[in-house]
Amino acid sequence: MQTLPKSISEFLETPYSLSQEQIDFYQKNRYIKLKEVLNLETVIFFNDAITKQVNAMNQEQTALEDRTTYGKAFLQLFNLWLENNVVKELIFSKRIAKIASDLMEVNGVRLYHDQALFKEGGGGITPWHADQYYWPLETDKTVTAWMPLQATPLEMGPLEFSAGSHTIVEGRELEIGDESEEVIQKKLRVTDFKHVIEPFNVGEISFHSGWVFHRAGANVTDEMRKVMTIIYMDKDMILKNPENKNQIHDWNTWCPGAKIGEIINSPINPILYSN
Repeated sequence: MQTLPKSISEFLETPYSLSQEQIDFYQKNRYIKLKEVLNLETVIFFNDAITKQVNAMNQEQTALEDRTTYGKAFLQLFNLWLENNVVKELIFSKRIAKIASDLMEVNGVRLYHDQALFKEGGGGITPWHADQYYWPLETDKTVTAWMPLQATPLEMGPLEFSAGSHTIVEGRELEIGDESEEVIQKKLRVTDFKHVIEPFNVGEISFHSGWVFHRAGANVTDEMRKVMTIIYMDKDMILKNPENKNQIHDWNTWCPGAKIGEIINSPINPILYSN
């Protein structure tokens, strides 16, 4: 098992300064990309550690061409922090958790869950969708940190955003798939929301809220696009009555034992940062 170098451990505890302009940008658009959140040493180290853990957990046997649109989008592995104490150090980083808390303007955040999203060379698009369709959470005080583990040019399929689209209700009821890509894309075409497609530098991280619409292009390179994500919620988030089968699944899987109408405080939803 790898051990975390002291320099990286200390770096992950070091605060990242946000300006009021950056917080205001996030509040308006419900996404933001921040440069140099991680340094090169940290990215290289966790690229290796997370890749090894993904390889150990991955059970995908189906050939890429035989999968559904969703299956072609990425290899998806959840809650690596429960399996690997080194990866846990990244997931529990106060540096990243404080950014999430500050952007949402809350008094602290707890973990919803983490997931690795590895888009294989030749992997397909990630269709337009809003994450919070899947989540039995009372408010929109949620944010996902999307952390590429390498520089991610357009050819690898970086995350794309429809800035400010959290105000759109149409399309929220759709699972990620061919229908969500078609319906949401059609809706976004007739709005004034800016479609943001940009590469990611090494160490650059994006943060997006649960209801903002986003997608990713295909990976037309022959390299794996490796991304680690952390989903944060307000530390005082209430579990709502689930509205679809996916929210029932998420309740049982990511908030086990939580009660409707009460703060989600299960053993796998720890507070990661508090003011």
